[in-house]
Amino acid sequence: MSGAPAPHPNNSPSPYDPAPAAPYAPAPAAPYHSVPNTASNTRRSWQGNRRGVGADRLALIIHSLADVAAGFLGLWILLYLLDANQANVFVGFVHGVADWLAGWSQDIFVMETEGLRVFFNYALPSLIYLAVGHGAAAWLRRL
Repeated sequence: MSGAPAPHPNNSPSPYDPAPAAPYAPAPAAPYHSVPNTASNTRRSWQGNRRGVGADRLALIIHSLADVAAGFLGLWILLYLLDANQANVFVGFVHGVADWLAGWSQDIFVMETEGLRVFFNYALPSLIYLAVGHGAAAWLRRL
């Protein structure tokens, strides 16, 4: 018996066999770029816009403030329609914030049904905050 390994049954090289010598030299490595794909003109969200990340951050802040304002108004509508305990501290806090946010639109809709009046008087500013906030953020991101 010789010390050479037996050939693999399907005549393909075994992963344990030494690699054959390459018939040609490998291609040279591509030049290193610290930021990939910077040569293309396509905008990527992680790169920011031409003005830098400042406009994107401001857009994110405006977008988030609009969402928080709409969230407080929507939460107050939900708490009111579900007859939450008005003496509760959390319910009072949400009501106070919602009153402050919707102070400019109070009593636009005057109805006999109290639930509908609360819904419309707080839902309208919520929709306006969302539309203006998201629109302003989209405009800032396009700059």
